[in-house]
Amino acid sequence: METIVELRAAKIPFIGFIAFHYWYVVIREEQQDRWEIWQKPALSPESWGHLHKNLMSPVSGVGNGQSWLETSWTGQLGHELGKIIENSPMIYPYNDFYRYFPGPNSNTYVQWILNQANCNYRLKIKAIGKDY
Repeated sequence: METIVELRAAKIPFIGFIAFHYWYVVIREEQQDRWEIWQKPALSPESWGHLHKNLMSPVSGVGNGQSWLETSWTGQLGHELGKIIENSPMIYPYNDFYRYFPGPNSNTYVQWILNQANCNYRLKIKAIGKDY
């Protein structure tokens, strides 16, 4: 079973000209799961602090227009990223702490996942919090 991991992004309301919100979508066969950090904890049936699975549909924006596909991974890297994302409720160090600036926030989580997989994809400069 092939795993596809999408990296999606959307402009943040009011400050979209300077900041984006990033998240992952893990796709296996017909199942698509959205994984992201949100500023409020425990908002969905599958939440671990600020980490949420399927808080919104995979492609929904966050209040400032549509989302877009930044990139995607398949093959061995897609499989590895999918495993790390699905295990992140147990291993991500900032599930219970959120700060808009300088982080940790949604972009901190996305960069942390990339780092765990030794993936050299670089988030855009508008991914505020990626360097936390």
